[in-house]
Amino acid sequence: MRQVTIRISVVNPNTTQSMTTLIEAEARRVAAPDTVVTGRTPAMGPASIESHYDEALAVPGLLQVVREDTEADAFVLACFGDPGLDAAREAASRPVIGIAEAAMKTASLLGRSFSVVTTLSRTVGRAWDLARVYGLERQCAGVHACDIPVLELEEDRDRTYAVILSFAKTAMAQDGSDAVVLGCAGMAGLPELLTAELGVPVVDGVAAATVMAEGIVRLGLQPSTHGELAPPPPKAYTGILAGFGRG
Repeated sequence: MRQVTIRISVVNPNTTQSMTTLIEAEARRVAAPDTVVTGRTPAMGPASIESHYDEALAVPGLLQVVREDTEADAFVLACFGDPGLDAAREAASRPVIGIAEAAMKTASLLGRSFSVVTTLSRTVGRAWDLARVYGLERQCAGVHACDIPVLELEEDRDRTYAVILSFAKTAMAQDGSDAVVLGCAGMAGLPELLTAELGVPVVDGVAAATVMAEGIVRLGLQPSTHGELAPPPPKAYTGILAGFGRG
């Protein structure tokens, strides 16, 4: 297999630069030495994504990043809600991997079941929705919210680790699961410590999606561009979305 330089853009769908820095560092940690990883922060959108409203308003900004980045061989969408994933795949015509899908599918290969530890209670339903969409409802044994707001995950990493560890232990005891999925990109960088403490695989979506995107590119594969995921047809858009009308 021929060796090529792979360029992966890791898109943080929120607009908090410090979180982009954290996400980029984790992606670089797991990528091959010759892979170029670049963190991208949208120019518009919410500071964090913790609701359906936030998800909807994050999509234009992340799509703008995907549309304008013509150098990337693949994209990672680094929000556990996988906001705008199908739209990004239409716009990119290159591999686009959502971290929730990557984490859940990776965890499903490591045991008979997995538990998700996520941020706020109001996002639990969304995680279950994604497990169903990705065909993993049987493998997902439970979704547990630690109720730490997204932006607070960075403030005290020792406290964040301790809380997530506690919830992961509870999740495993209640669910009888074989693996743990971390349900927020802001939890990147914690899996190795948690795996050592818990004795089971702990999967971070940023790392899983980066390696998955890298592997797809190395295989020389490109996503299908016909049917539902063909590039969107050109049409006029108005107002603040006028720049999106090129199709």
